[in-house]
Amino acid sequence: MKKIIPLFILVTLVSACGVSSDLTRGKLYPGMYEEKPVTLLVMPPINNSANVEAKELLYTSISRPLAEAGYYVIPPTLSMAVLRQESGYDAELFLDRPLRQFHDFFGADALVFSVIDSWAKQGLGINTKIRYIIKSTLTDQVLFDRTCDLFLDLSVNSSDSSKDRSLLSILIDVAAGALNTALTDHIEAARRANYYIFRDLPVGKYDNLYLQDQEISTDPQNVSRTVKQ
Repeated sequence: MKKIIPLFILVTLVSACGVSSDLTRGKLYPGMYEEKPVTLLVMPPINNSANVEAKELLYTSISRPLAEAGYYVIPPTLSMAVLRQESGYDAELFLDRPLRQFHDFFGADALVFSVIDSWAKQGLGINTKIRYIIKSTLTDQVLFDRTCDLFLDLSVNSSDSSKDRSLLSILIDVAAGALNTALTDHIEAARRANYYIFRDLPVGKYDNLYLQDQEISTDPQNVSRTVKQ
């Protein structure tokens, strides 16, 4: 019994700690496989943050990860010009409405909505909280919905290994970190958030794994990350 009990405990611990999440792309986003969208239209971001520039900055970073995932993304410069002309710049007006008109006008199978809840300097870094929603233009169903709360740490690492650092040394590090934050384009934080949001997106028609990635494990629907620049 003395040998069996420790072995039993070890097996139990391994089972409890070693089992990974059973979330997969197919389970979390079944609509992407059912409707098989090919052409995506990126809508202007919905900005709920205090940063008035966030809407324009985020919009420039959305199309690339979607294209890299195997989708045809309607060119953002073209779509933005049309949306402005047709009073479609305020995407919040369409989030809960029928979207068939966008299929008929643009040929889009789905719309990509983004909601900026936070985008601001916080300490020696930038905090962004962004939600992406992909909705079908044919059924109005939500095919993909994910949020990332990301803090981009822009602080400067000190090479001083001594425990008793001088006040001047600490102040220099703080000033350097603040300067780095001021000079860093806030869009870098959004790009990092985009990575964590779209890395589990089922791939599109122009990817080699199209309709073959249902069993790939995914992170939860809402993710939170702190990353170093």
